[in-house]
Amino acid sequence: MAHDHHDHFGGLLDLDAEVLHEYHGEIIRCVASLTVDRPHIIDVGAGTGTGSLALARQLPEATIVAVDVSESMLEHLQHKAHALGIADRVRTVQADLDQAWPDLGPADLIWASASMHHMADPGRALGEALAALRRGGLLVISELDSFPRFLADGEGAALEERCQAIMSSLRTDAGMHMDEDWAARLTQAGFTIEAHRRTDIALQSPLPAAAHRYAQISLGHMRERISDRLSADDLRALDDLLATVPDRDDLTVRTTRTVWLGRRPA
Repeated sequence: MAHDHHDHFGGLLDLDAEVLHEYHGEIIRCVASLTVDRPHIIDVGAGTGTGSLALARQLPEATIVAVDVSESMLEHLQHKAHALGIADRVRTVQADLDQAWPDLGPADLIWASASMHHMADPGRALGEALAALRRGGLLVISELDSFPRFLADGEGAALEERCQAIMSSLRTDAGMHMDEDWAARLTQAGFTIEAHRRTDIALQSPLPAAAHRYAQISLGHMRERISDRLSADDLRALDDLLATVPDRDDLTVRTTRTVWLGRRPA
């Protein structure tokens, strides 16, 4: 079951990168401009490698260590690195980053995209990140302020908000740090805040086919998680909605992402 979950989630990560490619590309280019030549990079919670592979392409002399707890995601990452001809610069390490971190550095750049909120103890994880960086090294934290919304019509949007509220409650119950003050956390850990940027993303119809798959899988995953918490009417409405997603011409992709750049003092 865990393997199926990671494969499923990995598909969502890949679709997120494809659908929001303009946003991701802009952030990668900005981060690449702030690091040293020939950087050693650690991708924390690398997943299927969206960040690792984008940084490797943007910085052709970089070496990257992609770290994740999921063996299946790291295998997927390795396959993609081989296909892109950059496997010699991308190494994978399977590790539980809630435990003591393995020797991964010293790094010039640590990339943590949508991974820090999963840490059991964010303060401890940031301390490990600080220790893994060279002096003057950069930590990038990219987090989701809101999960994507896809429905624009009144009833569908209201149903989606009710479902997202239940999902938010489940994440809180699971101990996820979705509303963490990362600027304060970074400062407490010994980093200097170099930049902070919040981006509201709103993609409108007509959307590419990948966006429809993104919506279908995201809403389907949500249904699997909360079906036992929905009313019979809402569950029926969600099933009816899911059946229409591939052919809808009114889908949107609305989400908010925030990036913090923290520098280890020189």
